[in-house]
Amino acid sequence: MKRFGIFFMVLAVACMLPGAAFAQKIVKFGVFEPLTGANAAGGAEELDGIRLAQSLYPTVKVGGVEYKIELAIADNKSDKVEAANAGQSLVDRDKVQVVLGSWGSGLSMAAGPIFRDAKIPAIGLSCTNPLVTKGNEYYFRVCFLDPFQGTVMATYANKNLKAKKAVIIREVSNDYSVGLAKFFSDNFVKLTGDKAAILATLNYNTGDQDFSAQLTQIKSLKPDVIFAPGNYTESALIIKQARELGIKTPFLGGDTWEIAEFINVGKTAVEGAVMSTFFDNDAPLTPLSKVFVAEYQKKYGKLPSGTAVLGFDGYLLAIDAIKRANSVDPVKIRDAIAVTKNFAGASGYITLDAEGDPIKSAVIKEVKGGKFVYKDTVNP
Repeated sequence: MKRFGIFFMVLAVACMLPGAAFAQKIVKFGVFEPLTGANAAGGAEELDGIRLAQSLYPTVKVGGVEYKIELAIADNKSDKVEAANAGQSLVDRDKVQVVLGSWGSGLSMAAGPIFRDAKIPAIGLSCTNPLVTKGNEYYFRVCFLDPFQGTVMATYANKNLKAKKAVIIREVSNDYSVGLAKFFSDNFVKLTGDKAAILATLNYNTGDQDFSAQLTQIKSLKPDVIFAPGNYTESALIIKQARELGIKTPFLGGDTWEIAEFINVGKTAVEGAVMSTFFDNDAPLTPLSKVFVAEYQKKYGKLPSGTAVLGFDGYLLAIDAIKRANSVDPVKIRDAIAVTKNFAGASGYITLDAEGDPIKSAVIKEVKGGKFVYKDTVNP
């Protein structure tokens, strides 16, 4: 009995020693999202997709050794200064090997130089502004870009709605909104062949609640279509107030609208609003698409949004890169991400170009009966 006691005592001491044989190897994925502030609902959707992926794929094997994947979550608070702080925290405090995020191109751009200088690869999920990855060899993404999205919506306005004149109302404090407005404007002018096709470009700021001045001007201009690329809350309020003023003109927007809050805030006023987005639950693009939708419903009890699928895909792309690199070294992971070809995610196949961007299709949806309803898929 004495010998058994000594054996168990030695075993207990061994388990407490640093680097004990029983310790689980860990690789850290930084989650860089707005979980509070104006963009919180978007950040929460992407985090849901990431958490689902982690629950299904909690480990990754490197050189025959199994690593547990841990999430280090940093709230960038929907603010560019806070975004830089959150990014620095992931690098310095959490020592992450790869970063996922952020909802909001401006937030991604604020932390981009931090990840680049630390040589930590970042995978953008729904940040669509070209400047996120441009000139930053450590930032990549799994979503389409605004030049394509702007072309898609300008074409829809001109071809489907037969619009000849448009007004743009943009969130001037939002890099995403300003960029997408320009791409829509340039393409709409080109499609109509009319340099005066954009009757006005009107501005507001993030957090604004009253849009009566801009809408009064829009009403007097009588455009065929209104393009309003902005955050879901402000966009829904704009449409609601427009309808109250008797403006019946069609509203078009971008991927930021496909969040439940857009309908919750806008109620019946946003019926008929049309947007470009990333994914449709009823139009699977790869075998993984169906798995994602089924597992998401099982975990959360609701259908996923187009942004949730990008959180899921970003996580899986990071795993894929680690496997191909056969390493958890951030520089080697970065090099593997950079040469990604035909990666079959839930949102489609991903091949990254020299800038770290994929070429992907866009989905057009309309709010109908209080739901986001599929209209069309537009290929590049």
